[in-house]
Amino acid sequence: MKKIACVIMHAPLGENLGERIVEEGREASTEDLVTTLKKAGMERTLLLTRSATLAERFSKRGVATILTGDENPFHFGKALQRVIAEEALDGLLYFGSGAGGLLTVDQIARLVSFASRVEQGALFNNFYSCDFCAIAGAERLLSLDLPEIDNSLGLSLADHGIPSFSLPRTVETQFDIDTPTDLVLLAAAERGGDAMRAFLAAQSFNHSMLGDLLTILTDRSAHLTLVGRMHPASWAHFEGEIACRTSAYSEGRGMRAYPDGKAPLLASTLKEIGIDSFFDLLAQSTDAAIIDTRPMLAATEPLPPPNDRFASDLLRPELVEDPLWKTFTQAAIDSQIPILLGGHSLVSGGLYLLAEACWKDHELRRRLHPDTIEF
Repeated sequence: MKKIACVIMHAPLGENLGERIVEEGREASTEDLVTTLKKAGMERTLLLTRSATLAERFSKRGVATILTGDENPFHFGKALQRVIAEEALDGLLYFGSGAGGLLTVDQIARLVSFASRVEQGALFNNFYSCDFCAIAGAERLLSLDLPEIDNSLGLSLADHGIPSFSLPRTVETQFDIDTPTDLVLLAAAERGGDAMRAFLAAQSFNHSMLGDLLTILTDRSAHLTLVGRMHPASWAHFEGEIACRTSAYSEGRGMRAYPDGKAPLLASTLKEIGIDSFFDLLAQSTDAAIIDTRPMLAATEPLPPPNDRFASDLLRPELVEDPLWKTFTQAAIDSQIPILLGGHSLVSGGLYLLAEACWKDHELRRRLHPDTIEF
């Protein structure tokens, strides 16, 4: 019988407001994932983290824990190879600690079935930016030069000739906790397992623009603009579930997996016309906007610390030190239209959650789009 295990990696963040929210949210997501893994029959789950407190907590739940120390920078590929070698794994499931918390028992079981295949292969939630995956023939990975971050794993394995596949895009496969905005949307859609729901109930999320934006999603006469790393399938699903019209500027996909240093068009435009003019033009062309800020604000420069990014997502410019991100955040707050800021997950799994949350208080959901029939 093939030896299959699940490997979960959790990187602790800092003590600032946004970092604490994201880290605790990821821990709650991992609690729910472990519960689902056990129900699906996974016998061996390993958690890699440098948090001794978290390791002790999960070891009490029967999870094997591995303390990674203070490796800086942490190398995802080498850590994964060590686990494969030490555990003598034939196949594995991998999860970043913010991913997989919404998966069902049946979905986990299908991942385990893939990892147990005789044929070598890899199955990704997002081939271009991996959050979780199932791998069959794990021993092959020991001879490869694997990437430093998990986002690049799909492209790396495909480049090495390993057959690679993608899961259907659904809220369960695409939702990942990258920023506080992801948790705000999870709360609005009332989604999550027992641990996540308990965590969200203890929070006091108060996003000043979310309510207005959700109202716009149900208004046939309104127009919403999406900016960021959208996959066409996610946009198509979102547009089919909401009432308003949408426009989208999809740029920067694969920016972490295959960074090329080329600035997206909107990043160049922002630099040329200035932040205030950008938001003035945006308000003239649309009724609301959802913006993945990373491609626009960090196209050619390193990302600022998580505290700055997360405080921006929470619309807390007073907590942002980076001048560009502080100014952009304040301009979003001052905009004449509701703006939602976040990272890649906002325009991926977040779109699925928004499409659910906007109809929450409607007793009867109107049919939005006609069915297509064969002709």
